[in-house]
Amino acid sequence: MLERLWAGWRGEYVATATDATQDGDACVFCRILDSGEPDDATHILWRDERTFAILNAYPYTSGHVMVMPLRHVAGLGDLDEAEGDELFRGVRRVAAAIEATYQPGGMNIGLNLGRAGGAGVPGHLHVHVVPRWGGDTNFMTSVAETRVLPESLGTSWKRLKERA
Repeated sequence: MLERLWAGWRGEYVATATDATQDGDACVFCRILDSGEPDDATHILWRDERTFAILNAYPYTSGHVMVMPLRHVAGLGDLDEAEGDELFRGVRRVAAAIEATYQPGGMNIGLNLGRAGGAGVPGHLHVHVVPRWGGDTNFMTSVAETRVLPESLGTSWKRLKERA
């Protein structure tokens, strides 16, 4: 039987991640973009005309990055052609930076669209780029559903910022 490790801190994050202001555009990603905080504090790696890349605050592995449009849209069909092109150029850019920085054995690159599709923030489309290594799903993930990360987000940001 699979046991669960209580992570009560996640409940607050999940509850606030999808909170929105009256105009409906203040998801966690939009709040970060509008915060005025420096990129090293928000872990934004880069911003382009239509897209940006940010480290996942709750990563599966070190170097877990999300690439997304600046505009708050939920689905691939909501992107205009220029956003879609820039989004996937950004995914390739991040994948190359992860490869150069971490030399992973592979990567998971994907989208979780909609709440039923597994999206934690379903209103703001984002592409996950996750470095993977053979054996990185060890007993902690398998038994305790806990991930052990060998570096802080700040360290990951510094390492990837040089190449992203």
